[in-house]
Amino acid sequence: MDNTTMIAVISIITSGLTTSLGCIGPALAEGRSVATALGSLAQQPDAASTITRTLFVGLAMIESIAIYCFVISMILIFANPFWNHVIAN
Repeated sequence: MDNTTMIAVISIITSGLTTSLGCIGPALAEGRSVATALGSLAQQPDAASTITRTLFVGLAMIESIAIYCFVISMILIFANPFWNHVIAN
């Protein structure tokens, strides 16, 4: 197996792992935060606006982790920075 093929295989495997692990963690965190927010809303319904606003900000921050992992995996597949190093040698 030559260096170009090795870089391609490693990039595809790393991209798959990055996407899968990068989406499992935020999915579990979002489920837990929504469950906690619903429990808080059940206990204090008059604080619904504050809890909801804080929940949406937290969900956006949690979701950004999954988006960053997806962007990294797309960079590894389509704009791999290691190709130039392999081609130069």
